[in-house]
Amino acid sequence: MIPPISTLSINTIRTLTIDSIEKAQHGHPGMPLGAAPMAYVLWKYFLKQNPKHPSWFNRDRLVLSAGHGSMLLYALLHLSGYDVSLDDLKNFRQLGSKTPGHPEYGVTPGVEATTGPLGQGIPTAVGMAMSERYFAEKFNREGFPIVDHLTYTICGDGDLMEGVSSEAASLAGHLKLGRLIVLYDSNNVSLDGNLSLAYSDDTKKRFESYGWQVISVSDGNDLDEIKAAIRLAQSDLTRPSLIEIKTTIGYGAPSIEGTHKAHSDPLGPEEIKRAKQNYNWHYNEPFYVPEAVYQDFASIQSEGEKREADWNNLLTKYKQSYPELYTEFTRILNGDFPLNWEAQLPAYDLTDQLATRVASSQALNILAHSFTELIGGSADLDASTRTRLKDFDDFQAQTYSGRNIRFGVREFAMAAIANGLALHHLRPFVSTFFVFSDYLRPALRLSALMKLPVIYVFTHDSVAVGQDGPTHQPIEHLASFRAMPNVTILRPADGNETSAAWAVAMKNQDGPTLLILGRQTLPTLEGTKEKAREGVSRGAYVLSEAAGDPDGLLIATGSEVHLAIKAQKVLEKENIYVSVISMPSWELFEKQSETYKERVLPRKITKRLVLEMGSRLGWREYAGAFGKIMSIDEFGCSGPGDQVIEKFGFAVDNVVKQFKEML
Repeated sequence: MIPPISTLSINTIRTLTIDSIEKAQHGHPGMPLGAAPMAYVLWKYFLKQNPKHPSWFNRDRLVLSAGHGSMLLYALLHLSGYDVSLDDLKNFRQLGSKTPGHPEYGVTPGVEATTGPLGQGIPTAVGMAMSERYFAEKFNREGFPIVDHLTYTICGDGDLMEGVSSEAASLAGHLKLGRLIVLYDSNNVSLDGNLSLAYSDDTKKRFESYGWQVISVSDGNDLDEIKAAIRLAQSDLTRPSLIEIKTTIGYGAPSIEGTHKAHSDPLGPEEIKRAKQNYNWHYNEPFYVPEAVYQDFASIQSEGEKREADWNNLLTKYKQSYPELYTEFTRILNGDFPLNWEAQLPAYDLTDQLATRVASSQALNILAHSFTELIGGSADLDASTRTRLKDFDDFQAQTYSGRNIRFGVREFAMAAIANGLALHHLRPFVSTFFVFSDYLRPALRLSALMKLPVIYVFTHDSVAVGQDGPTHQPIEHLASFRAMPNVTILRPADGNETSAAWAVAMKNQDGPTLLILGRQTLPTLEGTKEKAREGVSRGAYVLSEAAGDPDGLLIATGSEVHLAIKAQKVLEKENIYVSVISMPSWELFEKQSETYKERVLPRKITKRLVLEMGSRLGWREYAGAFGKIMSIDEFGCSGPGDQVIEKFGFAVDNVVKQFKEML
């Protein structure tokens, strides 16, 4: 039986929520008021955590997928002793505060993931649960369960309407992720009105068909029923669990509870007064926390410190029994690099001809032997994107130590799951055709927002795809991702640049890296074996110097660099001298000194021709006012790849013609 103090504690969560939202004059009170009991029971009786060390590895993870209910989480963090003060609650949604409108990873201690775009919290939690299973199978030994925790998420009706949650739930059921528990705040209301206006799924049957255990709680205020449901969920280690808890949105606010009007906006002084009366709240001042409530939550901190101390003792004994495993485990947790990993990357000679997707595969498979934490896969496209780790098993319910994840045709869930993997200490890579990055863009945006080191391997990078036609030929994609903050994009020109690009990707721990790779066979370019490792890391470099005083520059990326080299040789025969600049990454180039930038793109050389089979947007910065841009600013067409490329003007004769027109 849960003691009576719980009612006061739950109502404190509710009153802190409405006071914070009232002061901010903005927020979403409905979800926290209804879901406070389930969150309290989970937080107080089940969640393994240490408020004084929020990043303790073996803690349970809780992702608030319904991120608009952020005050629910902030109130719990404050009450249980995290570094979130009452003043932080009073600064809810204010500039520079620890309590932003939606939870932001890295801003608020105890927030496990950035959430708010509905649906994504569920696949993020799936990724965390997968990572827990990978670490457990890889490192646990008999008597040493050093990896032993659960992953929870709290979601709402809106989360389950978003397709990405279905993609992720399907995969989670297939993988039998029994340590994943979703608490579903089922209040039958969405922002625009009753749920029945747009949603009549049988959620129970749907999740059971995915292979989930589904548990029902009929009264979201019945703490004992909620507690029993969570215990039942924990007891099934072969199926993820969905606990549907029937709640009342805006509970206690009499004029709006149970309606869509409770979803967002402050309650106002009169409604707050009536709500607090319904809670039997006898304290007049806002943001008041009874001392008895702090005492109720104090056990969370003391138990958390003890649990972590016990775990540290276990880890010390593990080190003595399994020193090599301990060294690798702690290396990963510390984010350190293996010895001599970069020297093992492949290098190519002029006789080597291969597609950049093939060179990527070779680099990836070498890196996998050095980096135990490197794990990933594709959206059912391994044979095309060449991202299979050949010497490793699949990650499946029978082999959680496998390194190849079969995501299926679930691009959005794939990227969102990768965010969860990255948040849980792994280095995930995910892959699909570049044009299908459109399906996963919202998750990639969260990768960038959280600065997660997810590696995106996008192949089939241009109209060279040919006969698959315009649906498979990316045009605007490079430009759109270049506009996204915190993203590093690399479009390598040959095998050596691709090896160098993978070195950059592995070193980049401050955001996602996009490798943009081609399907067509390309020559190994003269000079890349010697120059690419440094040149690619700087974003752009002079690959081929002009034979005389330069009349201009040819600037290119990817497969177009070899076209620029051919054009350079033709122009040279006419005594027109140009340098060829390979520019695989704008983002890396912009980080270089002005001295280096001037060396690569001298201001005095104004005759510049840019070559890239995609949108011209943004290239004027490097072409300059007097330069020209050869681009593709319309959708592609179906036909043999070489013919499609030529149709759009990417042929040596046309490059020569376009440059000469500037002279």
